[in-house]
Amino acid sequence: MEENNKAELATKSDQTMKPSDLAALRLAKYDMENVGKIMQGLNKVGSSVESGIEALPEKQQKWLSKNINNILFKILKSNISSMENKKKFKEPSNTTYKALVGATGIGSGFFGSLNPIGAAIFVSELFISTRFMMRSIMDIARSEGEDIYSPEAQMACLQVFALGGKSKDDDLAETSYYTSRMAMTAALKGATTYLSKYGVKGLGKMMLTSANPVLMAVGLIASRLTIQISEKFISQAIPVIGAAGGGAINYIFMEHFQRMAKSHFTIRRLERKYGEGIVKSYYTQMSLD
Repeated sequence: MEENNKAELATKSDQTMKPSDLAALRLAKYDMENVGKIMQGLNKVGSSVESGIEALPEKQQKWLSKNINNILFKILKSNISSMENKKKFKEPSNTTYKALVGATGIGSGFFGSLNPIGAAIFVSELFISTRFMMRSIMDIARSEGEDIYSPEAQMACLQVFALGGKSKDDDLAETSYYTSRMAMTAALKGATTYLSKYGVKGLGKMMLTSANPVLMAVGLIASRLTIQISEKFISQAIPVIGAAGGGAINYIFMEHFQRMAKSHFTIRRLERKYGEGIVKSYYTQMSLD
């Protein structure tokens, strides 16, 4: 068996990537490495109000981080439960998802996200919009040949929320796609193994200790997503004005994560075809000039 695996890997490493696959990889890299341009709209909205608002207080940062962590965990748990109950995931178009997500964000923006009522609505809307985003990510994963009913693919879908964002421990340099993936590899692998063994039962209250691999992976992803959500939170801080931009900001987020998902799962599809080593080599050496 081991010799067969070695032979298969050797065959993959000797392959030259087809022009159509190279073009797909180039587009994936362009979208993945030009995150700043995709999120320009959000940054402009955020910077327009940051001058009048101090940096988000530490207490609110912790509150936001905790809620994002809970939202990602609930969505993952719901998906794992659906998988075990053999429920099919619906397949609306990406355009439909954009419209649904764009419709959220208005309520919290109307009151202002820093207002207690607005903050509560913000979390509620964030759960709804993130759930729609996750479904869109899953549809893209499926279109690229992923088995979205497997724990491994579910974690890969959740991983998309960490792409294009930074954690507080990252330096100021651009964090490349493969660097980000490498930073999460061990955590995602541990979570996948755990979910494969225990399923949704492993996500019950009695199993949720600080050492739970799924909680650790979700926490890692949430720490990166929180940076981007903080911009959204600040952007919706001014009542009424925030309402006008709330839906637009959500639309930008959906567009961003759809691009991240398309790039991520295109690369994974090519890795299944050629092997991770050769795809990574092409990716890192590929010039976008």
